[in-house]
This record gives sequence, C-alpha cells and structure tokens, in this order.
Amino acid sequence: MSETAAPTASPEPTVPGKKPMSNLAQRIIFGVIGAAMLLFCVWYSVWTFAVFFGLVQMRMLWEFYRMMRVAGYKPAALLGGGISVLIFAGVLGLTVFARLAEEAVPVAAADFHLAGSILIGIIILLPVLLLAREMYAWPRINQQINPFANVGINLLGLLYVSLPMSFLSLIAYGPTSYDYRRILALLLLVWSSDIGAYAAGKTFGKHKLAPKISPGKTWEGALGGFLLTLGMGWALGYLLPELSITYRLVVAGVVAVFGPLGDLAESMLKRSVNVKDSGRIMPGHGGLLDRFDAFLFILPVLALLQLVTK
Repeated sequence: MSETAAPTASPEPTVPGKKPMSNLAQRIIFGVIGAAMLLFCVWYSVWTFAVFFGLVQMRMLWEFYRMMRVAGYKPAALLGGGISVLIFAGVLGLTVFARLAEEAVPVAAADFHLAGSILIGIIILLPVLLLAREMYAWPRINQQINPFANVGINLLGLLYVSLPMSFLSLIAYGPTSYDYRRILALLLLVWSSDIGAYAAGKTFGKHKLAPKISPGKTWEGALGGFLLTLGMGWALGYLLPELSITYRLVVAGVVAVFGPLGDLAESMLKRSVNVKDSGRIMPGHGGLLDRFDAFLFILPVLALLQLVTK
C-alpha cells in the first residue's frame, strides 16, 4: 500500500513583535486570579461561599459527563446538573437548620421537614426520572451502549462529584455558624500536600507510586506531601486555636492520604477515556475537576470524622 504525505496545518497567525504567552505565565496569572476569587468568596459570607462552590461542583459534574461522552455514553447533563445544585443547596440548608436547632433558636419544624423531604424525594425519584428520559430517547441512533449504562453514569457522576462536594457545607459550619477559617484551613492543607509532593518528588523522587496511572508521582513525593501537610496541621493552631492538636493532625493525615488518592482516581478516569484535561475553563490549569479532584476523596472522610467526633 502506498503512503501519501499528510497535509500540513497552516501556521498560526502571529502579531509582529508580540510573543505568545508561555504556559508557565498562563498558569501563574490564572492561578492567582482563581485563588483570589476562591478566597474572597470563602471569606466574604456564607452566601458567596455557597454560590461559588455550588457553581464549581456543577461545572465539575459537567466535565465528568463530558468525558463520559467521549467514551460513548449519553448522560443527561442538564438534568444531572440541576439535581447537583439541589443536592448542594439541600445539604447546606439542612446544616443551617441543624445549627439553629442546636443553638435553641426557634426553627419552623415544618420548614425543616419540608427541606429534608424534598431532598430525600429527589434522591428516591432520580432513577425514575433518568429511566424515563432514556425511554423517551429510545432508540438512540448510532449508539451501542445499553440505556441503563447511561443511567448508571448519571448516578455515578452525582455520587463521585456532587455528593462529596456538598459535604463542604458540613466542614464550613463550626459549632454555631459558618466559619470561613475552616474552609481556609482545608485549602491550606490541600495546597501543602500538593506543594510538598511536588517539591519532594522533583528533588528525591525515584520510586514510582502508580506508574500505570500517573507516571510522575513517586513514593518520595507522597512522603514529602504527607510531612508538609502534618506540619501545616500543627501550624493551623494559630488559625483555629479551639481545635486540639490531635484533631488537627488527624485531619491533616486524612488530607495527606486521601488527597493523592483522589488525584489518582481522576488520572485513571482521564486515561480510561484518553483525554489530557477534564476541561479548559482555566488556561494552563485544565478544568475544575483537575483542580478539585482531591476534595472528592477528602470531604466524605472529613464529614464522617466530624460527625463521629461531634
């Protein structure tokens, strides 16, 4: 069989005298902008916190569904996104009602019951809604995937992304009310884990942690991230002096262990569908699922720890 030369793409037009922005510069600029928005919304009020992370988790879910579409599935992205917002708002609302009740503040029992009933009703009826959507669209043209697989992908996205992110509300509320310091502390722990792993991996990394999933990660990097996170857990005593050193170190250990596992899980997801980034919302940083993947494993464990030690 004879081979023919592949057509070459025409070069990108350039502006005379203007150099394109490097990837490193993009990462720094958009990273600073994103971090500033995040910190402002966390600090300003519970409402800016709720709106910011409600939109973040919805975008993360959309990126998950987008990757599943690459794999041939047809998830109901709009329906899933709407349900994810209701789950996030429902957990936040129930958390607020619970705190008010603990403070002996008069709370309408009917309102509390209504909020809980709506959230539970949505969860119960969700499979019915998703199956009804598949029956309406059946048969799909040029699709060999079973319609029940699409329903499973929809539910998986809500369990993998939206439900864990909704636990941020439990973490954000202290014994009495919303406390931005608790979310700031979590962010500092996650960033310490990332920075420690990167620095130690670059300097001492030799033994691969999971070469088939993420070739760049090493055991030395994991140890460096673990130690720096524990150090940050100790230092958080200046930010949250009311928390005991034991509790802070346990939380730091959870972040140091489950954060990298969340990152590996998302790397496995991307490799399974052969995509580099979950999205392109942040130039130089990929998608929001790439940025918050560690939270998806950390938050359920921290929420359980908080409920057990309450």
